[in-house]
Amino acid sequence: MPLLGAHQSIAGGLHLAFARIAQVGGESLQIFTANQRQWKAKALTDEEIRLFQETWQKHGFMPVASHASYLINLAAQDPDKAEKSIAAFSEELIRCRQLGINLVVIHPGSHGGRGIEAGLQEVSRNLEQALVRSRALDSELKILLETTAGQGTSLGSRFEELGYLLKNTRYPQHLGICVDTCHIFAAGYDIRRPATYNQTMAALAKQIGLDQIHLFHLNDSQKDCGSRVDRHAHIGQGRIGLEGFRLLLNDARFSHLPMTLETDKGPDLHEDVINLTRLRALID
Repeated sequence: MPLLGAHQSIAGGLHLAFARIAQVGGESLQIFTANQRQWKAKALTDEEIRLFQETWQKHGFMPVASHASYLINLAAQDPDKAEKSIAAFSEELIRCRQLGINLVVIHPGSHGGRGIEAGLQEVSRNLEQALVRSRALDSELKILLETTAGQGTSLGSRFEELGYLLKNTRYPQHLGICVDTCHIFAAGYDIRRPATYNQTMAALAKQIGLDQIHLFHLNDSQKDCGSRVDRHAHIGQGRIGLEGFRLLLNDARFSHLPMTLETDKGPDLHEDVINLTRLRALID
C-alpha cells in the first residue's frame, strides 16, 4: 500500500513535524527545512540535528522529503538571481544531508520569456552546480523535479521537459521526479477515468520512465483540466474527484511510494485527518 502522509509545519523545531504527522496518522512526511520565504537560513545546530534524527528514529524512519524554497529559480536569466538560487539550493541540499533526508523536491523554475529550451539548459547547468557545491555526489540524495501546472513561463508542465532534464543533466543518479496530481491535471493530463488515466501513465512511462518517480503529491484541483492554474483542493472536493485518486492509489506500480498531501489545514490538522481517511477508503 502507498505510504500516505502530508506536508507538516516545522514551527517550534524541525523535530516537531513528526508529532504532527503522527497526530494525523500519516506514514510519510514532507517539510521545509527552513523558512521558505527567506533566501538565507541559519545553519543547523548539532542539537537540532540530533533532535530530528532521534525523533525520526522513534517514528520508524518513515519516508521524509524536503521541499525547497519557492524563491529558488534555477532557470533564472538574471545572473544575480541565478547565483542566489544556486546558493540557496546548495544550502538546502547541505541541510538535508545533515539531517539524513534523501528526497529533495524542487520546481524546475521559470524561463522568464527566453523560451523552454534555453530555460531547461539553464536548469540543467545549475542543478549540476548545486550538487557539486553541496558535495552531494557521494551521497544517496535524490533531487525530485516536480511536475508543474504550466502557469506563466514555468517549466516542467510537460513530461517531455522533465525527461529532457533527466537525460541532459550530469549525475542522473541524483535526479528523479515528484508527480503532483493537481499540477499534472491543470497541465492537461486527465486522470479522472481509466482510459485517460492510462494515457497519462503511458506518457509518463514514455517521456520519463515510471521508475524515475519517487514521490507523489496528492492534491485535488480547484480548476479544470488544462487550465494551467495551480490551485489545490481537498481530496474529492475539486475537479479531479475521488475516482482519479482511486485509480492512482490502486495502481500496483506505485504501491511502495510515499504520497503526501499539500492541502490547506488549520492548527488542529483535522483537514489532514479527513483527507487521509478519504484516501484510505479508496484503496481496494
